[in-house]
Amino acid sequence: MAANKDGNQSGSGGGFFSSIFSNIGSAMSKSVNGLLGYEGLEVVNPEGNNEDAGAEAQRGRWKQEDRDNYWKMMQKYIGADITSLVTLPVIICEPMTNLQKMAELMEYSYLLELADECEDPHMRLVYSATWFISVYYALQRTWKPFNPILGETYEFVNHAGITFIAEQVCHHPPIGAAHAENEHFKYDITSKVKSKFLGNSVEVYPLGRSRLTLKKSGVVLDLVPPPTKVHNLIFGRTWIDSPGEMILTNLTTGDKVLLYFQPCGWFGAGRYEVDGYVYNSEEEPKILMTGKWNESISYQPCDMEGEPLPDSTLKEVWKAAEAPKNDKFQYTYFAHKINSFDTAPKKLLSSDSRLRPDRYALEKGDMSKASSEKSRLEERQRADRRTREAKGDEFKPKWFNLSNEICPTPWGDLEVYEYNGKYHEHRTAIDSSGHVEEADPKTIEFNPWQYDDSEVSA
Repeated sequence: MAANKDGNQSGSGGGFFSSIFSNIGSAMSKSVNGLLGYEGLEVVNPEGNNEDAGAEAQRGRWKQEDRDNYWKMMQKYIGADITSLVTLPVIICEPMTNLQKMAELMEYSYLLELADECEDPHMRLVYSATWFISVYYALQRTWKPFNPILGETYEFVNHAGITFIAEQVCHHPPIGAAHAENEHFKYDITSKVKSKFLGNSVEVYPLGRSRLTLKKSGVVLDLVPPPTKVHNLIFGRTWIDSPGEMILTNLTTGDKVLLYFQPCGWFGAGRYEVDGYVYNSEEEPKILMTGKWNESISYQPCDMEGEPLPDSTLKEVWKAAEAPKNDKFQYTYFAHKINSFDTAPKKLLSSDSRLRPDRYALEKGDMSKASSEKSRLEERQRADRRTREAKGDEFKPKWFNLSNEICPTPWGDLEVYEYNGKYHEHRTAIDSSGHVEEADPKTIEFNPWQYDDSEVSA
């Protein structure tokens, strides 16, 4: 595989760019014609071609009545950013919030220990980039997480010495912020998305900012992930693809990783494939990376043309852990840990996602209660907003501060929230207080609210 000095790849090998043009149309789709009211909607079968779209349209999780009602509600939003425009039914949700989903990146944190201890600056990027790739195994789940309530939090401990805190810092538009740290790294993210609803699919653009600091070397890494497309929202089996570039830049040295996530082609060709290079600050390729984001990633030293060095071998750096069989929500074992109180700290905040009654009801299989509790929480959030507006107050997050920094992304600018350090002080005070009376966390009432019930406006 050849690579020029600008970091652009050409030639063949490793699957990188070699099939882009043959797959540029992605998996073939077909309009849902002949069904009154659904003309023009596209159905994509990732394992077939355009002849399979008709049969694929009859599959999926929706009952016909639910599907019809959903389409009547959604068709007016075609072409719009629906990130905060619509309330979605519980039938498409998983028992987890977006704040918890942010913590799934912590599963393979051993890669950051390897990166932090590594003296080779280019291998350091291999480990770090692979860590960011690893979360895509979890992101392929086709269930939507619950949108967090403003002020909702999620705490996570008891894994690799990591302390993780996330908070919903803005509701319109929805923005979450998180900070994770152990002896090897610090990770900070402001998470915001922009979407485009296309009828039977939605494109999702990550406007967030992700920063990773490796403590031993002090290097700071910045991530720009690829966009994501969710196919077959109404007709067919829902599936997710993330075609495009992932760029990880060492802001300290100028080294970078450029990876290409292949689009899914006919009969699944190219699906899940990731290929690319680690470049030095002179934009010369040093290490090639290749693999599938749902299976494993490997690396190999390369020459100035991007070809593997003689006598070098392709080595695996990461392999996805085995997942439970036939899990209803396609959860990994780590995802179950995220929902568990085993990973909750002492004196869990009452605003924690685990305590949401709608989430817990869905986890227990009570769809009716999950739906009613979701509606109740959303209405309570509206009451909180009305009270805030009536009082002339502003919402201020507890654990993050809005900075003056505006971060440009390929899909728009982002206001950055910074971790303020107060959560560390909060946990240190609890941990140093000696014996702590531990209440059963399941008895704690979910309370992210800015105002008491007696204060809120009807």
